[in-house]
Amino acid sequence: MPYLRSFLLPEAVPRRVGNVVVERKEIEMADSLASQIIAAIGGAENVRSLTHCATRLRFELVDASKVDQNALEHMKGVLGAVPQSGDRFQVVIGGAVASVYDSIMHLPEMAGNGSGGTRSDAGKTMSDADVKAAARSKARGKVAWVDSFFEYLADSFRPIIGVLLGASIIIALVNLLISLNVIPNDEASAGWVFIKAIWKGVFYFLPIMVAYNAAKKLKVDPWLGGSIMAILMTPQFTSLMDTKTFSSTVCTENAALGTTSCTANIFGLPMQLSDYSGNVFVPLMMAAVLALVYHGLKKIIPDSVQLVFVPFFSLVIVGALTAFIVGPIGVWAGNALGVGLAWLNGHAPFVFAIIIPLLYPFLVPLGLHWPLNALMLMNIQSMGYDFIQGPMGVWNFACFGATAGVLFLSIRDKDADMRQTSLGALAAGLLGGVSEPSLYGIHLRYKLIYKRMLVGCGLGGVVIAVLGWLFPSVTAAGQTVRGVTTTAFAFTSLLTIPVFDQMWVYAVSIAVSFLTSFILIILFDYRTPEQKAEVLARAAANGRSIEASEGSDKTSEAKETVVETVPADIAPAAAEETADGGKDGAAADAVVSAPVAGHVIALDDTGDPVFASRALGEGVGIQPADGLVVAPVSGVLQTVAETGHAFGLKTDDGVEVLVHVGIDTVKMNGEGFDVKVKANERVNAGDPLVAVDFDKVKEAGYSTTTLMTVLNTVAFAEVAPKTGIDVKAGDAVIDIRR
Repeated sequence: MPYLRSFLLPEAVPRRVGNVVVERKEIEMADSLASQIIAAIGGAENVRSLTHCATRLRFELVDASKVDQNALEHMKGVLGAVPQSGDRFQVVIGGAVASVYDSIMHLPEMAGNGSGGTRSDAGKTMSDADVKAAARSKARGKVAWVDSFFEYLADSFRPIIGVLLGASIIIALVNLLISLNVIPNDEASAGWVFIKAIWKGVFYFLPIMVAYNAAKKLKVDPWLGGSIMAILMTPQFTSLMDTKTFSSTVCTENAALGTTSCTANIFGLPMQLSDYSGNVFVPLMMAAVLALVYHGLKKIIPDSVQLVFVPFFSLVIVGALTAFIVGPIGVWAGNALGVGLAWLNGHAPFVFAIIIPLLYPFLVPLGLHWPLNALMLMNIQSMGYDFIQGPMGVWNFACFGATAGVLFLSIRDKDADMRQTSLGALAAGLLGGVSEPSLYGIHLRYKLIYKRMLVGCGLGGVVIAVLGWLFPSVTAAGQTVRGVTTTAFAFTSLLTIPVFDQMWVYAVSIAVSFLTSFILIILFDYRTPEQKAEVLARAAANGRSIEASEGSDKTSEAKETVVETVPADIAPAAAEETADGGKDGAAADAVVSAPVAGHVIALDDTGDPVFASRALGEGVGIQPADGLVVAPVSGVLQTVAETGHAFGLKTDDGVEVLVHVGIDTVKMNGEGFDVKVKANERVNAGDPLVAVDFDKVKEAGYSTTTLMTVLNTVAFAEVAPKTGIDVKAGDAVIDIRR
C-alpha cells in the first residue's frame, strides 16, 4: 500500500525509539531539509558537484540511479525533482534555494564537494572540465550537447530575472498612471525622466549583464565578458555613426524595421555599426567566441604572466572580432527572426496566437523558452515593440488558473501541504508572472493538470487571435499590428497588464484562459482516484490525530463523572455491562460487515505498520478464504483505485470505510483484479466490488490479507472490531456506537 504509506508516514505515523514513541514531526524538525536532500540524492559520496540557479539545486552525481526521486518529490520544502541526461539531477526549491544550498554545503559530510571541488569515482579531485566530460560520455547521441546549449541560454538570463522583473513592474506602474491621466505621456518632467532612467538602464545595459553571465557559465572571467560587450556601448563607439564627424561613415535606413544601419571605415576595413543596447544575441555569441580564445590563450601563455596577457589579448582579439563580425551577425540574426515572426503574426495571426500558448507548457519545463524570451527583447530593440508576450500571457494565466483550481480543491479536501504549495505558487504567478513554482511544485507531479490547462491555453489563444484581429494595436510609429503588443519586456502578471496594447483585449484573453483552466480543474479534478484517496486518507488521519489530542481530556473527565454518579452497590455490575456491550448485549448503532470470507485478525497482526498504528482508523484484517470482495456497507463509492486494490465508501449516516485488498498490491498494476464498480457509484452491502485471483497475489510475493478500517473512527464513541473468528462475507465484524 505504498500510495497510502508515502503520504501518511511522514506526518501521521508515530515512530518508536526504544520505549518512547516520538512523533514524526519531531523527527523532521531534527533532520534539516539539507540533510534529507543529501540522503535522498544518494548520500554525499554520490555528489560530484553541486551548484544552484535562481530556483534549483543542480547536482552532478556519481550514479543517478541511487536517487530516491519519490522521496524528494514528497519532501516538504521541495517543489520537484527533475532528472537530466547523464548523471545530472535538479532539485527544485524555489526562492529559498540559496539558503538551502548554503545549508547543504555546511553539512560535515559535504566537505570538499560543490562548485569548487568535485570527486571522481576513485575519490580523486576532478576539474569542472573533467566532470562535464564524464557527464557527456555517459549521455547518448546529442542529448548532452542539446542540454548544454539550453542550459547556457538559461544560465545567461536566470541571474538577472530579478532585475528584469523589477523593471517590468516599474514600467507597468508608469503605464497605468499614464492611462489614468495621472501623469502626462511625455518627458517634460525631470522627475519622470529619472523614473524612466531607472527601468531604461536595466534594458539598455542588458547586453553587458548577459555577457557577464554567459562568460561565467563558460568558465571565463565574467568581467572580461562584460568589458568586451561594453566596448560596443561606449560613447566613442556610438559616435562613429555620426556622419558629420566621420565623413567616411555611410548610413542607410531600414524601412521595414524603422532602424538605421551605418558602416564606418576602420583602418581601411568596413565595420557595420548598430545600436547594441538591449541586444541579447550578440553577447551570447561573443561569449562563445571569447571562451575559445580565452581557454586557448591560457594553454599557450605561461602561468606567471597569464594575469596580464590573457585579458590583454582577449580584449584585443575578441573585441575586434565582435565589432567587425560577431556583432553584425548577431544583429542580422535577431532582426531576421523578428521579421519572420512578425510576418507570421501579420499573415497568420490565428496560427501564431494559438500555437504560442500551446507550446509554452512544454517549452518552459525543458528550459526551451529562453530563445523566445531573447526574441522578445530583440523585437523591442529592433522594431520598438513585441507581439509574442501577449499570447505568452495567455499560457501563463492558464497555468495560474490551474493552480488556483488546485488551491480550491486543497482547501475543500483539507490538504494542508498542497494548500501551502499552491498558495505560494499562485502568489508568485499572479504578482510576479513566474510559472516555475506552479510547474515544478504541482503540474508536473499531477499530469492530468496538463489536459485541463491546455484547453485554457487554446481557448485563450483563440480569443486573443479573434479580438487582436478585430481590434489591432497601433505602434508609436503609427503601424497597425494584428494582435496585442507591448513596448517593454514584462513578466506577464496582474501588475503588468497596463503595458499591453490593446490592454482590454489582453485582459479578456487572459481572463478566459485563467477561468477555463480553473473551472476544468474544479469540475474534473487534477488527481487520479488513487492520488485523491491519498489526500483524503492523509487529511482524515491528521484530523483524527488533532481531534484525539483535543478530546482525550474531555473523555477522561466524562468517564470520571460517570463513575461518580453510579451508586457504589451497582458499580461493579455497570462495569461488567460496559465490558460486555450491555447486560442484554445492546445493539450497535451501526455495523460494518466482512467484505470477504475468511479468518478475522487484529490490525496489529496484519504486518502493515500504517494500519497497525490506527492512522487510518480502527478496523480488522481478514485472511481471505475466497476471491470475491463485496461492499461491507451500503453507501457511495468515493474512491475506486484503478488497480482494484482499494475502495472507499461512505454511508448515508456518515460512516467512512476503507477496504484495502492485500498489502502492497498496488504494485501489481491491476493484474488479477477484476473491478466490478466505478467511483461515485452507489452500492448496497453485499454487492461485488472486485474479483481477485489471490493465487496470483501470492505468486507475486504479496500478502493477501484484506484490511478494512473506519476512517472517521474519532467521530464515534466506540468502534469495536470482532477478531479471532471465522466469517462469511456479510457477517458483522465491526460494531459502531455513537
